[in-house]
Amino acid sequence: MDEDDVVAPRPSSRTAWVVPALGAAVALAGAGLGVGLSNAGASPEAAPAPPGCGSSAPRLTVQGSGQASGTPDVLTSAFSFSTSAGSSASALSQNNAKVSQALAALEANGVAARDVQTTGLTLQPQYAFPHGVPTLTGYEVTNTVTATLRRAATAGMAIDAVVTASGDAAQIDWLTFSFGDPTTVEDAARADAVRQAKSHAAALAAAAGRSLGALCSLTDDTEPVPPLSGFGADRTAVPAGSAGVPVEPGTQTQTDQVTLVYAVTRH
Repeated sequence: MDEDDVVAPRPSSRTAWVVPALGAAVALAGAGLGVGLSNAGASPEAAPAPPGCGSSAPRLTVQGSGQASGTPDVLTSAFSFSTSAGSSASALSQNNAKVSQALAALEANGVAARDVQTTGLTLQPQYAFPHGVPTLTGYEVTNTVTATLRRAATAGMAIDAVVTASGDAAQIDWLTFSFGDPTTVEDAARADAVRQAKSHAAALAAAAGRSLGALCSLTDDTEPVPPLSGFGADRTAVPAGSAGVPVEPGTQTQTDQVTLVYAVTRH
């Protein structure tokens, strides 16, 4: 490494924009997609590297972390409907009726069919153990439906309608809040991260008696963040007949981390 290099630790990148040095490959990588061009036998269209970004030139690597917040406007919920009967056919028939009532309630509350999906269906025998001897007592059917509620203002009413329609057969497995269009908040977090990284780079260069030169590369290091869950894995029952379940989306924060590499020059 050149003794003039000023380098801070840099993690593995996820999405990168790279301005290459002469004689190096040009690469744009993101989400598993790679496009490569090489300067070996360079075509007339090959762009020269920015000044100071050559392989032996001193460079400064910095990271920045940014945040942006917003109110999520989409609620996804998983409902389970369980019924028991002496025969498997009867248990399944009763379950079908409960689920049909729940689906009708979702539709009546503005949930589109494309936003409702069956995500689980089980049929299990039930046993008792008198005197330690297993004895078949019936069957239990559980059908799990996941619904995306895109009307935040009426999500609580939709949940209440599902439980009211299907009665004691219904349980809520989990709730998840998310953004219908996360682009705005994600871009705001990225911009904040870049501003922070640029500020750090300028301060470090000045402290080392150098000036910032060209930006050689910019990398988005952010890992995907799972949506915020309102309920955990424990299944939670909601009393039927309540006047609309109070559902508060609160504020959800998006974070982003970037890595910048600058050429540095003497004052």
